[in-house]
Amino acid sequence: MAERRVIPLARPEPRGAEPGVSVRGLHVARGGRALLRGIDLTLGGSGITALLGPNGAGKSLLLRAIAGIIAPDDGEITLAPRLARPALVFQKPVLLRRTARANLAHALKLAGQPRAARAARIADLLEQCDLTQIATSPARRLSGGEQQRLALARALAADPALLLLDEPTASLDPKATAAIEAITLRAAGRGVKVVLVTHDRAQAERLAGDVVFLHDGRAVEHAPAPRFFSNPASPEAQAYLEGRLIL
Repeated sequence: MAERRVIPLARPEPRGAEPGVSVRGLHVARGGRALLRGIDLTLGGSGITALLGPNGAGKSLLLRAIAGIIAPDDGEITLAPRLARPALVFQKPVLLRRTARANLAHALKLAGQPRAARAARIADLLEQCDLTQIATSPARRLSGGEQQRLALARALAADPALLLLDEPTASLDPKATAAIEAITLRAAGRGVKVVLVTHDRAQAERLAGDVVFLHDGRAVEHAPAPRFFSNPASPEAQAYLEGRLIL
């Protein structure tokens, strides 16, 4: 039976080496087809991990399994206690038919933030994500980049220690992409563990400390980013980085 659980840490670990996300024997099938095939993976409790791989490799599915929004058919996902309430940002933001400010207020209410503290927290989030000037604008009338910054602000509202990003800049221009990357780096700098799905090699090189490469539902390679990009160990990753078709 598949399981996703939180366990106490055995002992304190130095930052950067602390346990974060452990995936063991993870299988997911849909319609009789195996989509994730026995993934074994351990991610540290801080820094930015990039999930790379071709279309259909299972990157977004793995992210959703870590978030707890899909149920694996077999295997176990273990989160360190401080990462127990992850926040997930999708490629296409799903926003309420309210102003940017009201979207954040709603997120804080759901997170149990006391009413008296919400105004200051909203102001801080708007400033962090460069949304102050459009705080009273309807969220669904914002540009794509503004909507994604709002989605990030909403995800960060409850101070999650684990931030899961599913291709957050896939349809954005370079300026909007740079803004999203800056927010992501600031969050990681505050100790938030970030797991980022991306098809953009350059983005992974700019942001990631380590890379997990997936192919055909398997975690083929997991390595520090500099080593992965300079000397990939698997033929699949090498082909991907060279722009060759992976069969």
